[in-house]
Amino acid sequence: MIAPSTRRVAKANLPTRYGAFQIFVYDTPEHKEHVALILGAIDDGEPVLVRAHSECLTGDVFGSSRCDCGEQLADSLRFLQEQGRGVLLYLRQEGRGIGLANKISAYALQEQGLDTVEANLALGLPEDMRDYRVAAEMLLDLGVRRARLVTNNPAKVEGLERYGVEVVERISLGISPNPSNLEYLRTKREKMGHLFPMAVTLEVVWEGSA
Repeated sequence: MIAPSTRRVAKANLPTRYGAFQIFVYDTPEHKEHVALILGAIDDGEPVLVRAHSECLTGDVFGSSRCDCGEQLADSLRFLQEQGRGVLLYLRQEGRGIGLANKISAYALQEQGLDTVEANLALGLPEDMRDYRVAAEMLLDLGVRRARLVTNNPAKVEGLERYGVEVVERISLGISPNPSNLEYLRTKREKMGHLFPMAVTLEVVWEGSA
């Protein structure tokens, strides 16, 4: 059963450039409205393809090349449409949970030579403040108890399983690095334990045709 603190408050059809989805909105006591995009039948007990995507205004909306968030979001939506069934959760956890202003302040520190982890710590913040309780509660409310999770981040697997969603498979996302996010991706791998597909190399700067 869904915890009383997370409430489904709205539902509608949502045609997009990637294809048609149903959109569900959930509210929490913090008044953060989280979104689930649904495709196909997902409550039949079979494992469901799931992407738990944390909000990134700069990448998702403005197309920033400092991260891989916007590309991950677009590729996940395309992948769901190709598979014909699944859920994308859009979680209001900007900047790994530290908020937009702190994230931009961390960007400024990165311009002075710190990596993403060092910048957060220099601001007196954890390297990652995200929690996946709400994500799990949304999935359980939708009837999803077993997930095929689209992520490079093992912490998401642990986070969902901690709150009652079994992850039966992890599916990697392969995003090609660019000169602006190469060090960011290296930090993800080396300091945060992200697992990239073998096809993604972080050893050389991407130069478009290389």
